[in-house]
Amino acid sequence: MPRPARPPTRPRLRRSASVQRGVYSLEYAIVFLLFFALVYTIVCYAIVFGFRFGLQNAAEDGARAALRYQPTLAARQAAAQTEATRKATGWLPVTPSVASRIVYENGSSCDAQLANRCSIEVTVNAPGLQDVLPPFPGFALPDEVGAQARVLLDGRSM
Repeated sequence: MPRPARPPTRPRLRRSASVQRGVYSLEYAIVFLLFFALVYTIVCYAIVFGFRFGLQNAAEDGARAALRYQPTLAARQAAAQTEATRKATGWLPVTPSVASRIVYENGSSCDAQLANRCSIEVTVNAPGLQDVLPPFPGFALPDEVGAQARVLLDGRSM
């Protein structure tokens, strides 16, 4: 005796399709959050690295300004600080602090002898960046970004 034909399984498929109805939107929400967090992190760190790059350029330009001829070490130090301040202000949303100092290798004189060489060090810091950066967890982004440049001075020109 032949077997009776099975009823079509269509109703069962419809039931499982209705059960799966919200899965795609749930997957989209999870994947969107992950990608948004990744893009947001990249943007925040790009801003920090952009600030850091600009500060490093300001410090290097200040140190190079000290290489131009000046009659005294104090005049070189002042020229370095003035140039670094000029390069670091205006484009930052905070007011940077600029410092320059003469670093003596041995003693307190600077001349053409290798043992008595000296250098100038320019430091540029930008404090308070948490106020201008996009909101991000405080432990992940620095509150202060700084840069430093150091140039060996030629003692023969003093």
